[in-house]
Amino acid sequence: MAFIDGIKEKAKKDRKTIVLPETNDKRTLQAAAEIIKEKIANLILVGDEEKIRVGAEWLDLDLHGVKIVNPETTPKLDTYVNLLYECRKNKGMTPEKAREILLSDPLTFGVVMVKNNEADGMVAGACHATADTLRPALQILRTAPGVKLVSGFFILDVPNCEYGHHGTFIFADSGLNQDPTSEELAAIADSSARSFQDLVDAKPIVAMLSHSTKGSAHHALVDKVVEAVKIAHEQYPNLLVDGELQADAAIVPEVARTKAPGSPVAGHANVLIFPNLDGGNNAYKLVQRLAKADAYGPMLQGIARPVNDLSRGCSWQDIVGVVALTCVQAMQF
Repeated sequence: MAFIDGIKEKAKKDRKTIVLPETNDKRTLQAAAEIIKEKIANLILVGDEEKIRVGAEWLDLDLHGVKIVNPETTPKLDTYVNLLYECRKNKGMTPEKAREILLSDPLTFGVVMVKNNEADGMVAGACHATADTLRPALQILRTAPGVKLVSGFFILDVPNCEYGHHGTFIFADSGLNQDPTSEELAAIADSSARSFQDLVDAKPIVAMLSHSTKGSAHHALVDKVVEAVKIAHEQYPNLLVDGELQADAAIVPEVARTKAPGSPVAGHANVLIFPNLDGGNNAYKLVQRLAKADAYGPMLQGIARPVNDLSRGCSWQDIVGVVALTCVQAMQF
């Protein structure tokens, strides 16, 4: 069974309600039809019902069972306006501005529905930048208790792969924080380990990646990772983490025995923490394309309720997968 098939089965056992606000994109409608067909989640689509139904008919899709909410006609608009105003009034929000935003920005509208406990999570980003998805989530839902920062990760499911957890990895941060500090890297490692445990249901083994393994090179970039490992050991004592490790030393047992003998992580890592966004983002794309891996994300971790981003190059099948993952995330709240 492929990794995502297991996630779908988990989602089906406790169906959550997910908002999909990007209904002008045909991939969203295609994904919605499949999600309902497979009974993965209950869905709320944001937009004009007539236009959505016409679009579905043109695409020959069955959206029976999908709830559609039009911001312009919903009787709950005043409730949403007041909620957004209360969340942001200290930042200069007015009721008038809140109404304007809710009527013009479906992503903010979707996040407010999650805040109002009408949905368990939201998935967007097929036709919006990550910042457009993240901004309302942070402003309205905010970070989860005890979380130092929100970060992004991809789940990679590599076919016919002997490394990681049967070919499954988390790559972080591969979608959000551009140049995290040592303390931020340690926090990302802890959040990513928790995500791996929740989503993969396996023991997270965390490698802090670098172009150096155990002192083989000397540079400020290496020092940052070494310090991150030290902080992780101090602040997250239950976390199985080691570094600095090159990627081959992190995942290949034979290389690990030579480069990092005695490391409890080297050769067995399934959670890879990259020193910056350049490394993490390009690495996941290379693995996705060259190894023909399934890549899901960028998933967001650290928000008080599940909101997940999509790559603008995603397929409708990717949206189905991220919705299923969002459902499983929602089970932790």
